[in-house]
Amino acid sequence: MIRIFVICVGKLKEKFYLDACAEYAKRLSAYCKLELVELPEERLPKDPSRAQIDAALAREAAAIRVKLPARCCVTALCVEGKPRSSEAFSAQLAAWTAAGEGTLAFVVGSSFGLDETFKRECRDRLSMSPMTFPHHLARVMLLEQLYRAFKIQEGSGYHK
Repeated sequence: MIRIFVICVGKLKEKFYLDACAEYAKRLSAYCKLELVELPEERLPKDPSRAQIDAALAREAAAIRVKLPARCCVTALCVEGKPRSSEAFSAQLAAWTAAGEGTLAFVVGSSFGLDETFKRECRDRLSMSPMTFPHHLARVMLLEQLYRAFKIQEGSGYHK
């Protein structure tokens, strides 16, 4: 069974996000070994400078790297990533699995995103949409799309 790590910067506090994540984690348990990793967001002043933001993102990236399993295929979720349809995302997951990738990691950054150096190190970059969403909602959307991808692969009616 494939292992999927979802590494997120920032703590979920809202019950509706927590409930949604728990529901999709439960559904995904039939298809993969899912590990959700939550890392603290770096503290920044109220109106941070670009240099302060970049330094915080670099520290968050270092924390992310520590949590990444060895020899995994890493995808950064970021605005400049490649947008994919649900079918294309499902096909990409199937291709990685067929190529022998036993462990996948998806990384959701903080409200300021992800460190540029870290994004360049990733195998793939994925954009959920050209629209802007709260990074906590991106976590729920990713879990739902992972579930949908597995349902597409099995030919289920879930994906209409």
